[in-house]
Amino acid sequence: MSGWVARLGRSSTVHVTFAFLAMGGWALFANRVHPLPRMLLAGVVQGALSACLTLFLKSAVETFSKRFKGTAAFIAPPLIACLGSASILIAIHALAATPEILRTVAVPLAVSTSYAAIYNYSLLTGKGK
Repeated sequence: MSGWVARLGRSSTVHVTFAFLAMGGWALFANRVHPLPRMLLAGVVQGALSACLTLFLKSAVETFSKRFKGTAAFIAPPLIACLGSASILIAIHALAATPEILRTVAVPLAVSTSYAAIYNYSLLTGKGK
């Protein structure tokens, strides 16, 4: 991999921007049958939430993976990340009156939970160092 591509892959700014655009875009799609202002608000809210969650998910998994031993070390950190993300996503979308809350959060939650599980596994098996 060339140097600039590797730098982009390690860039928090790139990860956060990608999360905002990808998951905000998903929210626009999930709310496409609703009036434009509500659809746009759902997209901006989800984009901002995904950007923020991207910043904190990595460090949360790192913290929790050190606190558990055995089988719990493989299950608890991604489960905690999933439950925390779901709570935040649903609560804030409810406050923002997002029309299609479950459709809006389904993909971002699946992606973030998958990331948390894979990253946690890589930390525990020594591949994430």
